[in-house]
Amino acid sequence: MLLRCIEDDTCLGDTYETHHSIFHPTKITDGDKQLIREAATHQLNSERYVHTFKDLSNFSGSINVSYRYLAGTPLLRKRYLTIGLSSVKRRKGNYLLETIKSIFEQSSYEELKEIVVVVHLAEFDSVWCDGMVQDISQKFAHHVIAGRLMVIHTPEEYYPLLDGLKRNYNDPEDRVKFRSKQNVDYAFLLNFCANLSDYYVMLEDDVRCAKNFLTAIKKVITSRDGTYWVTLEFSKLGYIGKLYHSHDLPRLAHFLLMFYQEMPCDWLLIHFRGLLAQKDVIRFKPSLFQHMGYYSSYKGAENKLKDDDFEEDSFDLPDNPPAILHTNMNVFENYEASKAYSSVDEYFWGKAPSAGDFYMIVFEKPIKINRIKVVTGTEDRQNDVLHHGALEVGEKIVWGKKGRQCTTFLQLGEFKNGNLEITNVEHKVLFDINCMRILVTKSQKEWLIIRSISIWTSQPTNQ
Repeated sequence: MLLRCIEDDTCLGDTYETHHSIFHPTKITDGDKQLIREAATHQLNSERYVHTFKDLSNFSGSINVSYRYLAGTPLLRKRYLTIGLSSVKRRKGNYLLETIKSIFEQSSYEELKEIVVVVHLAEFDSVWCDGMVQDISQKFAHHVIAGRLMVIHTPEEYYPLLDGLKRNYNDPEDRVKFRSKQNVDYAFLLNFCANLSDYYVMLEDDVRCAKNFLTAIKKVITSRDGTYWVTLEFSKLGYIGKLYHSHDLPRLAHFLLMFYQEMPCDWLLIHFRGLLAQKDVIRFKPSLFQHMGYYSSYKGAENKLKDDDFEEDSFDLPDNPPAILHTNMNVFENYEASKAYSSVDEYFWGKAPSAGDFYMIVFEKPIKINRIKVVTGTEDRQNDVLHHGALEVGEKIVWGKKGRQCTTFLQLGEFKNGNLEITNVEHKVLFDINCMRILVTKSQKEWLIIRSISIWTSQPTNQ
């Protein structure tokens, strides 16, 4: 169910996107604009809409737009991650310079080698653009020279009609124009960034970053290897921290441009993800990006929304090496064992466990562990914790009816108040660990939620 945005950019981004055919500029004709407008008049749940999207599903070509490089030059080599953000002149406040500063300051020297930041100044006021480019070039000159920062602009002539659009959701005309232009801005930014890197993450122009966010993103991507995903989310706010494969950017750019006047961009993104067969949100905690702006880019309205899952300095994503997970507890509905061993905001939920019940992790290969943390229960179900339990590790593997199992276990610690954390495990366990087991030591009438199992290895793991 779609929820209406609170205060303009609590759901909406303040940024914009598209890719480039910089070296083959072709002006969009009036006929092209008319076709885009006609296509966008169809509701997104209509049969024609679905058919049109299927026609685009295999489309990988860029939108024919000639961009202006306001700072920086074309990349000489492909990077791992492009960070895209778009900015317009605000009536109150300007956070763009602080956002760029946060991106670079929160990245290590090694991380900086793998990123490129693309700023799309999506403003038709040339005086404002010139002033902003001057500020960016002076403050971040070494990043521009190093090829880590580019500032681009899309000429107004490439934009479709922005006046007299449909007033969906009873939005006032200026609101419709704002959100419709925003969709086009995003489309042009995405289009430009499609070939710059392997992955792309969208930020807004009023964002603060967590320390070493790139390393955390890389770890998540590695952990999802072999699984299908369209969008990974590293913030629950608006269009902040949404990650894509770069090869999906042309389709997403065309999608936003085709339906630019239909609805806000974050609603369109939900449709895009669903149409590419990712039904559920895949969001990671803690959040890596925080909204810091006080005033919206739309009319300068107040926007105090914050992501309460954001952690700026303490972010430490676990390794959680590949493993087989199983339990003999009675699982409730689809809250299966795998959901506890993931940084996604999900959990395992079992019906009242008995003494001797267990939750087992069998690693694909023996590992050395540095730290283990297990959290049970949730804020709204604080009694569904493990009241009496222990954590054990095992070494010897045998094959049984349920697959690979460990024959001997060593107890590392007991749960207190439903939680357990053990450090310096490699100094307490002299063998490479093949299994880890959460053991219920006393029956309880309450159900059990295992909210998260986090494992940090003391040596790199091949995932």
